[in-house]
Amino acid sequence: MANRRHDCMESYDTTDVAIIGAGPAGAAAAAWLARRGLRVRVIERSRFPRFSIGESLLPQCMVHLEACGLLEAAQAGGFQPKNGAAFTWRGRDTAIDFRDKFSPGPGATWQVERADFDQRLIEGARQAGAVVEFDTRVEAFVADAKRPSLTLVGPNGERRSLRAQFVLDASGYGRVLARLADLAQPSTLESRCALFTHVEDRIDCPKHDREKILIGLHPTHPGIWYWLIPFQRGRASLGVVGDRATLEAAGADDGERLWHFVHAEPRLAGLLTNAAAIRDIGCLEGYSADVRRLHGPGFALLGNAGEFLDPVFSSGVTIALDSALRAVPLVERQLAGDIVDWDQEFEQPLRRGVATFREFVDAWYDGRLPRIIFNEQQTPRIRAMISSVLAGYAWDENNPFVAASRRRLNSLAEACGGDATPAISEVG
Repeated sequence: MANRRHDCMESYDTTDVAIIGAGPAGAAAAAWLARRGLRVRVIERSRFPRFSIGESLLPQCMVHLEACGLLEAAQAGGFQPKNGAAFTWRGRDTAIDFRDKFSPGPGATWQVERADFDQRLIEGARQAGAVVEFDTRVEAFVADAKRPSLTLVGPNGERRSLRAQFVLDASGYGRVLARLADLAQPSTLESRCALFTHVEDRIDCPKHDREKILIGLHPTHPGIWYWLIPFQRGRASLGVVGDRATLEAAGADDGERLWHFVHAEPRLAGLLTNAAAIRDIGCLEGYSADVRRLHGPGFALLGNAGEFLDPVFSSGVTIALDSALRAVPLVERQLAGDIVDWDQEFEQPLRRGVATFREFVDAWYDGRLPRIIFNEQQTPRIRAMISSVLAGYAWDENNPFVAASRRRLNSLAEACGGDATPAISEVG
């Protein structure tokens, strides 16, 4: 009888915390929890290293990487330093320097090739004691306040059950629990499409600042904008964002469309005269997403697995890491027997910062924020407040552009005027 009972117990795996996804949110949560002595199992459907966009970090990320013990692992990658964002439109250039900001905290970060960056983070989590299973997908989920469970499918198609005391979904664009727990709801943001690639950029312009992401606005076409993210060793990430119909009208395939728009922006066209693509053109469409709630019985959603806004201000990894570092101490407390109010202690404060980013995204697309950015007549203090949000400090309620984002952006945009400044939803 004892042997049969033992066999029954061995028919499924158990862990304290199961984490779906080995990207930055999953790695940060796993490293933090494992260092606290909890048994952690990370389930990742891909094989690492693997490509991902979201390559331009924000300085707020450095605070979170240090908090979960992964900063040293990331530093070993020797990634391209980043200290701000440069903007270009119709030959006009300006920049936001994150070191000149209102909020306390780091003013610099990195621009990273995510395959290497994510690999280093998850290896750091593994070294901290987390168990990581690659090439394994989650097929089913049963929510339970005490013992949630996952049905896993391994690389050879074998199925097994994993029972945990808590589940964190860090599956990113896979949005596993949003799908399996029927939590998804439409985003309030318009559906857009991003075309992107990596290039050997071969930029020889001495004025080009590789320590800043370059964001360009199409000179005449509404709603089209670009990113150029320099990496080390002369490489860069290049992308164009707009509505799918406008992009499709520019060429027979995504490669032709991407380069058509790049050649239409004077500064990018000049910088990338000798550039050569080193990977196939990627396409990500309809990426903005939301969920009805970010937690439930025995689970919580982190980063893009819950809500994703837009790539324009590189907020994705920042929100992912912030959500992870908000969730893990609550998980530890709950497993220790405390009563945790996940709505008050996790969802509401997390969503306040996301709402700040959303206000800035909305202001970008309706033209208020470009008007502000290209007008350099603000006082240094106001410029520093804007810089803080764009540096990722979207939870700093001491910043008036966090505490009252919409009102402050409206007032400042009106004060900046609009006759000679871009409104990307109106130009043409």
